[in-house]
Amino acid sequence: MKYSKYFMPTLKQIPSDADIVSQKLMLRAGLIRKLSAGIYEWLPAGYRILKKVEQIIREEMGAISGQELWLPAIQPKELWLESGRWNIYGKELYRIKDRSDREFCLGPTHEEIITDIVRKEVRSYRQLPVMLYQFQTKFRDEIRPRFGVMRAKEFYMKDAYSFHATDDDAERYYEEVVKAYKKICERCGLKYRIVEASAGAIGGSFSHEFMVLADTGEEELAVCNCGYGANLEKAACLREENSSSDSLPEMKAMEEVHTPNFKTVDEVSKFFGEKPSKFIKSLMYLADGKPVMALVRGDYEINDEKLKNRLNAAELVLADAATIEKIAGTPAGFLSPITGKKSGIPVHADYSVEHLVNAISGANKKDYHIKNINIHRDYTPDSISDLRNAAHGDKCPVCRREQLKFIRGIEIGHTFKLGTKYSSAMNAVFLDEKGERKNFIMGCYGIGVSRIVAAAIEQSYDNNGIIWPENIAPFKAVIIPVSDSIPVKQESMKIYELLSSKYDVLLDDRNERAGVKFKDADLIGIPWRITVSDKTIEKGGVEIKNRASQSAQIVEYDKILDFIK
Repeated sequence: MKYSKYFMPTLKQIPSDADIVSQKLMLRAGLIRKLSAGIYEWLPAGYRILKKVEQIIREEMGAISGQELWLPAIQPKELWLESGRWNIYGKELYRIKDRSDREFCLGPTHEEIITDIVRKEVRSYRQLPVMLYQFQTKFRDEIRPRFGVMRAKEFYMKDAYSFHATDDDAERYYEEVVKAYKKICERCGLKYRIVEASAGAIGGSFSHEFMVLADTGEEELAVCNCGYGANLEKAACLREENSSSDSLPEMKAMEEVHTPNFKTVDEVSKFFGEKPSKFIKSLMYLADGKPVMALVRGDYEINDEKLKNRLNAAELVLADAATIEKIAGTPAGFLSPITGKKSGIPVHADYSVEHLVNAISGANKKDYHIKNINIHRDYTPDSISDLRNAAHGDKCPVCRREQLKFIRGIEIGHTFKLGTKYSSAMNAVFLDEKGERKNFIMGCYGIGVSRIVAAAIEQSYDNNGIIWPENIAPFKAVIIPVSDSIPVKQESMKIYELLSSKYDVLLDDRNERAGVKFKDADLIGIPWRITVSDKTIEKGGVEIKNRASQSAQIVEYDKILDFIK
């Protein structure tokens, strides 16, 4: 490809509304343009990268007997009602009507559609297992689109679905997909980690995320040298061991203390001269519209996903101040563990409050707190379980020896063991060996094609621009003639024709200064820069520099192809 004919409009200035490195560099390198908030146009060079990632994924899906198909983006409401997700998916779901007033959605995912296909066409266990996958644009009405193509309203991904006769076969195949995803990450040149994750709106018995490691990652991961890893939603917290009764302080009588205008743990902590770990935070939620309370130690945070799973709730929201006052009769900030007992509200406590003695909490009364509140004497939770976010100082829940480390990552893939969540809801059945009707055991496996492109940049760049892994770079090499002399032009064209027979190569034939060409080559991130000049011709070769290296070397003409290879 000749640069003079290629549509790749680079920018010198960083766009003012770009908030992360990948977004800035993709815009500056002429890979994408922003059409609207969360909606991007992929220009030729960006699209070329997207398709290279897609092809790597396609090859690895084919290697594990995946069969590619294409499913509609517009999905009928009726199928989502069957699965039970129409009313619980949330405001991210684009809901539309046609001219006949029939309701549809723009697909954020395709579990319902694929289950409907398989229940119509697969009758017997002899047709199993089967794995079907597609590449498609997905839609989510993000409340706050950000991070460029990373959190957009429209994005490109591969989603795959497998159907099995038994749990054992489903778990065997799940491991095959995990291995395939590892190969995808490695072929795309990504440093990554597999972590346990919450199944979220997709559902299922367990799931894992594939996280590209980057300091700019939007997700925090808890990891251990023993191999354990989980995102913050899923990271397990150990139950504290009960201290000997001989070492416990004596329980004191409860005492109400006037704390005017002090609501937060930090404010009350300073007032009492106690550490936040001495406090009990009492939070009110609405679980499927019904009030519940959650208790956690003052220096920790409630994990909404853990609480939601504990309650087996479809929807969980933190109650606002007006709701708290209406239900509990007290302003927000003064709730007490005793509130539930007085109001008949279920109370669920985190392990962290289980062994607090003479703790401090709200008094269920404006401008008052309680000193010396004790579990089982003054209040009894309906349950005690792991309900908090993992925090610095926590020990690994697997090896139980080392402290967890916290790193950041970007999710590019997610695998789910769905079980019969969708097949039972949608009556998707097959006949087993005994002729009995059984629900399909399902797996679901997604990987973000457009996310991989952005994540690769977040992981590999410098002050000059992108440093692409070779397998997904828009071009393998760029040839830069640095003068208009006839010999330089002729040698540049000869090298271009030689390399073009094997690789995607860009010939920068623009009427620009050498410095401009070098800057654009670095910005775009092309792995190999081949410089042709009168001086290199005199030396019988060309200057070749790798994008990630600071040094260049002269390579003879007849060795260029082998050198690049």
